[in-house]
Amino acid sequence: MKRKLPISVYNWTTVVGATLAVITLFMIIFLFVASVFIHQGSSYLGLIIYIVLPAFLVAGLVLIPIGMFLKTRRDRKTPHDELDWPVVDLNKETHRNAFIIFSTGTTIFLLLSAIGSYEAFNFTESVEFCGTICHSVMRPEYTAYQHSSHAKVRCVECHVGEGADWYMRSKLSGLYQVYSVTFHKFPTPIPTPVQNLRPARETCERCHWPTKFYGQKLVVKKYFLADEQNTPWQVNMAVKIGPSHSASGLKEGIHWHINPDVAIEYKATDVQRQTIGWVRHINRTTGAVTVFEDVQNPIEKKQFDSIATRTMDCMDCHNRPSHNYMPPQFFLDQAMAAGQIPSGLPFIKKLATDMVAKEYGTTDSALAGIRNGVDEFYRTTYPQVYEKNRSLISTAGVQIGEAYGKNIFPEMKVKWSAYPSNLGHMEFNGCFRCHDGNHKSSDGKVISKDCNLCHTIYAQGTPASMAMNPLDKPMEFQHPVDIGDAWKESVCTTCHTGLNP
Repeated sequence: MKRKLPISVYNWTTVVGATLAVITLFMIIFLFVASVFIHQGSSYLGLIIYIVLPAFLVAGLVLIPIGMFLKTRRDRKTPHDELDWPVVDLNKETHRNAFIIFSTGTTIFLLLSAIGSYEAFNFTESVEFCGTICHSVMRPEYTAYQHSSHAKVRCVECHVGEGADWYMRSKLSGLYQVYSVTFHKFPTPIPTPVQNLRPARETCERCHWPTKFYGQKLVVKKYFLADEQNTPWQVNMAVKIGPSHSASGLKEGIHWHINPDVAIEYKATDVQRQTIGWVRHINRTTGAVTVFEDVQNPIEKKQFDSIATRTMDCMDCHNRPSHNYMPPQFFLDQAMAAGQIPSGLPFIKKLATDMVAKEYGTTDSALAGIRNGVDEFYRTTYPQVYEKNRSLISTAGVQIGEAYGKNIFPEMKVKWSAYPSNLGHMEFNGCFRCHDGNHKSSDGKVISKDCNLCHTIYAQGTPASMAMNPLDKPMEFQHPVDIGDAWKESVCTTCHTGLNP
């Protein structure tokens, strides 16, 4: 039979490589068509189409010339350094056929490579890739992200941002992450990489730029006490995220901290930046500088120079913008306010808090334990309520589990206490890291602890006895349980840990 290709093609290495490449190519085309036109796909299918199979395709293509080279060398029986360069003679049919196949195949391969590279890039930038490929590891972050205010913002918009340098940095970091997941080298819970995050001005400020500011925001907080009636307690306040009128810009309000005319610098003595012992305020207009030091816990002189000085930006308060794990006190109040957990059941708030505070080995055992615990409590403590409201009690057990499953993940040891949130001051010090009344300057100035700096309460109390004031007249905070003036003398976290109803 007349040969159609050069004799060097006829060897097992080249045949195996060509077979592997052809089969892999058809698999890629088939799966791509299935995912696009039949709409059958997942993050794992994308991983196979754009990353796994192309690796086999390239391996097959590489084997073809290797086999040809080894065949030629073996046939000529000459050392590698004496081997003549191959000669392409298009007047010969075998050479002509090989050239046509090579040039056509190369053109098709380059075209498919361009399309595949683009699709692979898009796939590795997708939310599904970030959140579901390493399912057990990323499930807490992915779940919290899906219920956050940034659920429609792709992960890479914040974690990578624009530019090739940060893209390459993220991919190189990803290689170590793949190694850690593969060989189970990651810690639980996974620490927040606060030291390696891209500056907020290059990510957050692409949407939330400092010159785009707003006035005050009216907020209604609804809580439920841990008594038998689950007494509702409501606080209505005006949160001063900006000035009293937006035309005033950033001259006052919470976002004054990122006023371009001001620089706030600080030194934190812990990795999570929860203990701030030194603050410097710089007025960029006048050049005035004021330094505040924590008089109760000052930074030692020998330690001072070794601590990095950080300029305050968005992430110093909004440090959990998309992956916030709410404490039980908050997520149970939310579920009760939404009517998901029936507030008519006696002691349901206290019971729910006790149930979710227990240590469980897995999410499945937690959900089962919560359902059984709620059922047993009413069956033994309130038998009459149990007989009349079995369906309601069953619903309560399920909904408490639902709220638990969005915020606590036993397998990864992830819960609110592992990731401090600085947005507020209830379960973590947040604002009180600086605004605790202990940070003082040498000339007697103090970083104020006054609640009215950030918000003004204009209504509070139970629905039946709500105390109200006009918006322009601040109302002193009233603690739901009478503790005298103790709340003025300490910070909220002295008592509130996220589990205190």
